[in-house]
Amino acid sequence: MQMLVAKYNYWIYITLMMIGLYAMIAKNNLVKKIVGMSIFQTAIILFYVSIGAKRGATIPIIEHGHGEGHGAGTHMVHAVDYINPLPHVLMLTAIVVAVATLGVALALAIRVYNRYNTLEEDEILAQIREK
Repeated sequence: MQMLVAKYNYWIYITLMMIGLYAMIAKNNLVKKIVGMSIFQTAIILFYVSIGAKRGATIPIIEHGHGEGHGAGTHMVHAVDYINPLPHVLMLTAIVVAVATLGVALALAIRVYNRYNTLEEDEILAQIREK
């Protein structure tokens, strides 16, 4: 039980991912599917940001580097003392991609609605089969 409580953030991500996956698979409304995709993407971004965080670490700016100050060459850099910025930078890119994907998907949903006058997947498929 203590392991479950200690890793609460993983349970939150799993829950969010399953909600998003359920919405994408089980719902027939296209907007609900798009919202499910957005929830799924958000869960993945939160997961990567959380595993990139470290307690007690600092930002990766090295003081007295490259010959500055007195005794600059004797200062030892320990990587464990610094946060790795790569996961956070990659997730900033993922956020931009997620927003763009959401915008394009909603624009396509509007086009589908204008053509078929519905956003229900089974009704759209029935109209396509009739043609």
